[in-house]
Amino acid sequence: MKQLFSIAVALVMNKQKILAFCLCAFTFASLSAQSRRNFVRTDVPLDSIVLSDPFIFADEESHTYFMTGTGGFVWKSPDLKKWTGPFWVVETDTSSWMGKRPMIWAAEIHKYNGKYYYFATFTNRDVIIDTVKGNTIERRACHILVGDKPDGKFVPVSEQTYLSADMPTLDATFWVEDGQPYMLYCHEWLQNWNGTVEAIPLKSDLSGTAGRRKILFFAGDSPWSKEKNAAGVETPNKVTDGPYVFRTQTGRLGIIWTSWVYNIYTQGVAYSDNGKLSGNWIQERQPITPPDFGHGMLFRTFEGKLLMSIHSHRVDERGRYIRVPNLFEVDDSGDKIVVGEKYNFINNK
Repeated sequence: MKQLFSIAVALVMNKQKILAFCLCAFTFASLSAQSRRNFVRTDVPLDSIVLSDPFIFADEESHTYFMTGTGGFVWKSPDLKKWTGPFWVVETDTSSWMGKRPMIWAAEIHKYNGKYYYFATFTNRDVIIDTVKGNTIERRACHILVGDKPDGKFVPVSEQTYLSADMPTLDATFWVEDGQPYMLYCHEWLQNWNGTVEAIPLKSDLSGTAGRRKILFFAGDSPWSKEKNAAGVETPNKVTDGPYVFRTQTGRLGIIWTSWVYNIYTQGVAYSDNGKLSGNWIQERQPITPPDFGHGMLFRTFEGKLLMSIHSHRVDERGRYIRVPNLFEVDDSGDKIVVGEKYNFINNK
């Protein structure tokens, strides 16, 4: 019975980023270039877009917001309110470990040394790397792509594997500390049974890693994330999801990340005790966003307002996850970020 329960939980949790839109992503990826152009829509309200893990890059040069996430697409907007897209922006090597048609999760766009880098999770479902507690684990890993523009096309920086091929990793993000670039990511809980947030130094051109990985914290370190086991006993939740690094105006280093409170998708925050990745990471006792929101990131509007891009989370009548981008105002003037009300488009024209 315990094994059946573990399998059921794994199937639900492991597919949380896929179910709402992966079929659409695969269909869109297989269309001709002309069909893709015909698929593009204009003047789409933000709350009409179904997208998991929404990441918004504010490009000062074009004065345009570029939103990506899971699926391999980019949306564009001049004002955050109305969007044009989706545009397919990824080109992978079909002969590489990713396979012919990898699933693409949790993409981010970062500008670094004059180029645009696309951090994303790729899954090759045709390759099995492990089986743990009855869970079959597919080849899933973080990789970095590069392009000359924020809307691509993005191609692999290198075919080098950034992390161990026998370890499922996901939700990569980017951080530079004292001139050293890092990739942060999660080691998936399905294998280690206690998900982590980790960091690994990168080469200066981001073409590979430049040192050993370091575990920053475990899912079980959090006082707010929890679940019940097969016997109904409350235990720490196993899931780490969507880390994003930030620094407050006072210089305090933090990471927002997402897990679950029973069946409620929830985001919390941890802070380094020395202002560096190498510090001890202290978890806040309470979540920082409302229930059923998660996988957030922070960006500033062209007017200087700090916002959190995050998706809402609900389950429809057919059991599918439906996730829609949302924006919240954030105050980072103190030692801790404070998430405020939803961004009001009417008052911020």
